[in-house]
Amino acid sequence: MKEYKVKINKAKCLGCGTCAALMPEVFKIGPDNKSEVKLNHQRSPVEILMVSKSCPTGAVEIYDEQDKKVWPK
Repeated sequence: MKEYKVKINKAKCLGCGTCAALMPEVFKIGPDNKSEVKLNHQRSPVEILMVSKSCPTGAVEIYDEQDKKVWPK
């Protein structure tokens, strides 16, 4: 399975909490009231992609092994 990196674009994040509500084992709301990615999560890239597509601003970004953006395009 390919490895993917999940990043939060803080400039786009509204802190709405959709990602944290849908997948609390991967995402949380940080002290700045913006989403953060938890370390050492065990969710598959497909599951995380589904959650990232639910972000209303596209702040949840996914990158491949070569650091190329996979989502959002």
